[in-house]
Amino acid sequence: MRIGEIAALVGVTARAIRHYHHVGLLPEPERRPNGYRAYSVRDAVLLARVRRLTELGLSLDEVRDVLADDAGRELADVLEELDADLARQEAEIAERRRRLAVLLAAPPGEAEPLSPALAALLAKAPPTDSPAAAKDREHLTLLDAAGPGGEELYAALGSLAADPAVLALYERLDALADAAEDDPRIPVLAAELVAAVPDEVFAAIPARGPVVAGFKEALLAEYAPAQAEVVRMVMEASMERGTG
Repeated sequence: MRIGEIAALVGVTARAIRHYHHVGLLPEPERRPNGYRAYSVRDAVLLARVRRLTELGLSLDEVRDVLADDAGRELADVLEELDADLARQEAEIAERRRRLAVLLAAPPGEAEPLSPALAALLAKAPPTDSPAAAKDREHLTLLDAAGPGGEELYAALGSLAADPAVLALYERLDALADAAEDDPRIPVLAAELVAAVPDEVFAAIPARGPVVAGFKEALLAEYAPAQAEVVRMVMEASMERGTG
């Protein structure tokens, strides 16, 4: 058989066969006096096996291992590894589709691509119009987008999210929007905010890794001066309790 004939028989392209020859996956057959390759039935059987294995998702290197006569992994080992990899991909796709379903089910403008752990945390929080609470939600969303590893922190924050007393603290922070930087309410509110946060939360914060340079300044700049002073005091206290 010539290359076009064996290609048609097995259901591959002549170009693919030439590539298999080039990478050493398929031995070169003998050539006829006119220079054309002469393929045998044995070549067709080998080529058919290559096609079946590549259709299963094996790489050419893995196919070479399977076809090797001396060394190399057994076909069952390669297929088990491939099956495990496909199972991981299937689980990842299922999780992505679940998160997409949540986003698609949400009213327009209310959906955010959050991790399941953060979404569960925010679901515990009561509705509020507090600007300070909204800022905290945005900061958690940023933390969530920065990478994995926030599950411990979100779990520790669970008791705070549903606590009405925390909402009252947010409202007191909102009330400082027009206050001076030396307002006497500042240290009192900062101390109460720190006292309201469980030790587990402060312990979980350092596990998120070092803060990007300039982030603290950018965060404080989002608040009015008196509010920024409260947040600064809380951040300093959190560093002390987190490393203490």
